[in-house]
Amino acid sequence: MKENLKIVVLAKQVPDTRNVGKDAMTPEGTVNRSALPAIFNPEDLNALEAALSLKDRVAGATVHVLTMGPQRAADIIRDAMFRGADGGYLLSGREFAGSDTLATSYALSCALKKINPDLIIAGRQAIDGDTAQVGPQVAEKLGLPQVTYAEEITEIKTNTLIVKRRLEHGTEVVECPIPAVITVNASAAECRPRNAKRVMTYKCALAKSEIAANPESAAAKRVAAKPALQIIEWAAAEVNPDPEQLGLQGSPTKVKKIENVVFQAKEAKKLTSADSDIEALMVELIASHTLG
Repeated sequence: MKENLKIVVLAKQVPDTRNVGKDAMTPEGTVNRSALPAIFNPEDLNALEAALSLKDRVAGATVHVLTMGPQRAADIIRDAMFRGADGGYLLSGREFAGSDTLATSYALSCALKKINPDLIIAGRQAIDGDTAQVGPQVAEKLGLPQVTYAEEITEIKTNTLIVKRRLEHGTEVVECPIPAVITVNASAAECRPRNAKRVMTYKCALAKSEIAANPESAAAKRVAAKPALQIIEWAAAEVNPDPEQLGLQGSPTKVKKIENVVFQAKEAKKLTSADSDIEALMVELIASHTLG
């Protein structure tokens, strides 16, 4: 079994698109992030659990989170630290604004070249885009083997992983050389809860821009005294990218038209558990071609 495994989890802070209202999109066709609460992308939590499970099994293994976004994206790095991660990297700057999956995967791959992990684990897809493209694109840009739709990493050997994949009509088990990129399904194990002791330890973990915003705060002073609490933050120039491949100019995806569809109930009916009520409902649904 490989020791001192260096694992990076790709994670994203996303708007909660499960609660979308009429103001969820801007006229330009981008998500209006200020109109929706920000959350840890659900499948990235499955990916984090897969990484933490490996850390529990492999001596000397470390888990760090890499995310790209504005200053507030540091929240999910802290969340990951509360659950067991060792730290994180925040890729932040105006140069990254408006990135589609191609530009995002390029920026992340530049950061990953600098980190040089043994294993990269990501959620299958983000709920704000539902493309499932970033993980595979990162693998292609880094020239690494990839396993998608992973449900469980069952075994880790010296130079390979054994991975169970969840497919449409069943499962398959594959062996993959490392370094590699693994993308994880929602059917994988749920992420462990936050640990109270770790919350108390890492609640003051801050990124560079957060410290600069309030350098005299108690949290900033605590980070200065304990460097392990500092979340590593990189601007674009610090990962040596080609500027033309970043942000909007590096994003070939263009939104031509958006349409907001908000479903509203026109009427409501109250049914009892009586057979007659259930039968009447079935007749109505069949008559309206909802069923049948």
